[in-house]
Amino acid sequence: MTARLYGAIEAGGTKTVCAVGRDDGELLETARIATTDPHTTLSQAVAFLHAAQARHGALTAIGIASFGPLQLDPGDSRFGHVLQTPKAGWSGADLLAPFRAGFGLPVALDTDVNGAALAEWRWGAGQGLDSLVYVTVGTGIGGGVLIAGQPLHGLMHAELGHLRPQRHRDDEFPGACPFHQNCFEGLASGTAIHARCGQSLQELAPDHPAWVIEADYLGQLCAQIALALSPRRIIMGGGVMQQQALFPPLRRRLRHWLGGYVEALASDAALERFVVPPALADRSGVLGALALAVAAR
Repeated sequence: MTARLYGAIEAGGTKTVCAVGRDDGELLETARIATTDPHTTLSQAVAFLHAAQARHGALTAIGIASFGPLQLDPGDSRFGHVLQTPKAGWSGADLLAPFRAGFGLPVALDTDVNGAALAEWRWGAGQGLDSLVYVTVGTGIGGGVLIAGQPLHGLMHAELGHLRPQRHRDDEFPGACPFHQNCFEGLASGTAIHARCGQSLQELAPDHPAWVIEADYLGQLCAQIALALSPRRIIMGGGVMQQQALFPPLRRRLRHWLGGYVEALASDAALERFVVPPALADRSGVLGALALAVAAR
């Protein structure tokens, strides 16, 4: 029996990754295109899937894992649209229509971080767990919450990056979020680091104060997640978290902010199991889109 094929679109703020793959997580072909305006970007993604389908065979379903915020309530007239976003030109963009019109297949949509959480649960660092949170720390900060294999949806999807931290005593940076200024995204995203220091974290010396500030904010975020959602694991991905040196001080600050309250996280070994990098590395997002497609068949 021939394995079914699926289309996968990971729509990011600067680039969009398109792929065709199988339900075991194998990607047969991928391509990256710049995320420009909605019409150009989505048209190029549709064209890729048409061409890939001609090369590899008919698709069964398509999954889209996108930056947000998104309207994910099927009962809302704006279902499948991007909501108010700082990404210029994308507020109100309909992400589903071009793919439904172009293929006549089931099309699943969720946030990029919910998709990444689903991929890590199926094929990566979340296998065998009944709950997890995937946090991406890059241009912005986002969080995907997975419970019993299902992304958490409610009033909207989780927006963990817009929770507010207690300010680090040495941080005088006002914040970079256009909505909340000094939320986690406004203080600890890659955008915030560059605005505060004029360089990315990886370009700063290991003893630069920004490393201490960043670890403290991310430790606070993990503490808030642990107390509010009680997941089995937090997976930390994104460009900023490629700096592996962040993990040990982040875990130490997580312990500090928990204040001994969560007994299950009392030991170093438990903290190392609780906050981990993604096993799928930079493929979590596009594999998340693939996982959404597989679930939609």
